[in-house]
Amino acid sequence: MNQLDQLKQYTTVVADTGNFRELARFAPRDATTNPSLILKAVQQPDYAPLLDETVAAMRRKPLEAVVDAVLVRFGTEILKLIPGRVSTEVDARIASTWEGIQAARALEHDGIRCNLTLLFSLPQAVACADAGVTLISPFVGRIHDWHKKAAGAAWDEAANAGEHDPGVRSVTQIWTYYRHFGIDTEVMGASFRNVGQIAALAGCDLLTISPELLAQLQASDAPLPRRLDPDAARGAKVHALTLNEPALRYALNADAMASEKLAEGIRLFAADAAKLDALIEARR
Repeated sequence: MNQLDQLKQYTTVVADTGNFRELARFAPRDATTNPSLILKAVQQPDYAPLLDETVAAMRRKPLEAVVDAVLVRFGTEILKLIPGRVSTEVDARIASTWEGIQAARALEHDGIRCNLTLLFSLPQAVACADAGVTLISPFVGRIHDWHKKAAGAAWDEAANAGEHDPGVRSVTQIWTYYRHFGIDTEVMGASFRNVGQIAALAGCDLLTISPELLAQLQASDAPLPRRLDPDAARGAKVHALTLNEPALRYALNADAMASEKLAEGIRLFAADAAKLDALIEARR
């Protein structure tokens, strides 16, 4: 089997794309989208009619309702091609902050399943679990990027690869915590920079992967063994965290990487959301 098929034995593979015409090639179970991916997709000729149709049908509606309709339309089109579910990112100006997690608590109570993203630390993950969130998406690549930039010339790529990658270590810590304590919230590693990061997390509940890296996995027949073992997680020495609002805020402030990447992620996603708003407004 190729590496993609091997990975599917241990992990649910999710396609991280707004280009749903690519999905059949990789046969993922689920898919994820966000305003940045949708912004790229709607600027392609293949998707312009989909955008125009949705905007025309919502012409008299407020802009925020039109944007939501565009995101949902892409999600429904993707659902025609996959057997599972689609995570559609809403306004990124909340994300995995205390406020965003409490919003997810209320939505989950109403039966709306939530995927919390822009997540960079164990305290955020624990707060999400306490809120009964269905799914979290810790960002492997962005954690890696921060540590590489912080190390500067002292960064050793080989020494920080695979299981030693700081992003991989973060997701492994979160996954081990959840499995050790029998937490139902699923972990979906996201934001990968290379296939080595993906291979090091084989066995994670889900991994959402770009089409480019899916293609690399599909093209390789090298062995890809399971790395995350539920039995090992249950037997691991793990200390439980107790978090309230002040404790989470302090934990984020104490973690330079998590606080900086959370703030940066909100800014970047919000900027692309604003560009998508402007693109849609020009068509109204």
